[in-house]
Amino acid sequence: MTTASPPHALHGERTLMRIHVNEVDRAGDKLLYQAIVELLRARGLGGATVTQCIMGFGATRRVHSDMSDLSALDLPVVVECVDDEARIMEVLPELDAMIGGGLVTLERAHVITYRPAVP
Repeated sequence: MTTASPPHALHGERTLMRIHVNEVDRAGDKLLYQAIVELLRARGLGGATVTQCIMGFGATRRVHSDMSDLSALDLPVVVECVDDEARIMEVLPELDAMIGGGLVTLERAHVITYRPAVP
């Protein structure tokens, strides 16, 4: 088992990246959101969280919802990552190549606390 390198310090003004895709989207043989998280981790970004949504629509205007049997198989997911703007900008070209359809946004975030849990 390999251990991850210790997290870098994240305090003060940083950038929040949100990536909106569908849960069935793929990047090669992996689910897209899984491939995104693995890329962010490999590039040393501070962390990433994937959230499954219960309803949404995007550029196609098609509603995805857990209330419909068909679209419940393709719900939206959001991958969030907070880090320095420069580090996020460095990974954007790789993300752009991976994401066929979706939405990527950046906004300012003020980090209050960033530390691993104490056992």
